[in-house]
Amino acid sequence: MKFFVDTADIKEIKDLAATGMVDGVTTNPSLAAKSGKKFVELITEICAVCPGPVSAEVTALDHATMMKEAEVLRKIAKNVTIKVPLTPDGLKTCKALSDDGTMVNVTLCFSPAQALLAAKAGAAFISPFVGRLDDVGQDGMELIDDICTIYRNYGFATEVLVASIRHPMHVVEAAKIGAHVATMPPATLRQLFNHPLTDKGLKAFMDDWAKTGQSIL
Repeated sequence: MKFFVDTADIKEIKDLAATGMVDGVTTNPSLAAKSGKKFVELITEICAVCPGPVSAEVTALDHATMMKEAEVLRKIAKNVTIKVPLTPDGLKTCKALSDDGTMVNVTLCFSPAQALLAAKAGAAFISPFVGRLDDVGQDGMELIDDICTIYRNYGFATEVLVASIRHPMHVVEAAKIGAHVATMPPATLRQLFNHPLTDKGLKAFMDDWAKTGQSIL
């Protein structure tokens, strides 16, 4: 499974990229607004740090303007992935960009039917939002299972990018189902390292080593 970090914080991206855990970056208008930077400059900076796919979302709602915005964004770097909403105009834009060799991430997916449409439009990634479904009493992971099954049935190349991840178990369950990518906030990615028995075991090792009075250096 690939790990994407869902943030526009350059310091966080650099720090996590140093662990070798970051395969890509996802952003959205809300995250970009929090950064306080101009959007094109922000995406340029992220692409320089992360060689993997970097999702840059259009803000237009109509196809013609989406295409104009995409033309600006995809010139930034070869690893820019244009992010479009799962709407008729978004899928029309996805089809046009995909046919032209540009990676497209179709976002705000909440049903298997929507995911099927995105795959047929040539999306490189589909972003189902598991946390937001959980918030309204639906099982977000059931959606991931359904999408993965449908894509396997027909051999779609579209990768399932699990979004709106709230905790490590979302990541584990998505991996068990066979999703291709999990995108998560930096704090959630760091939580994957944590286990009390790891901390306890390390403390015991260090305590025993200290008693020997030795030093490797």
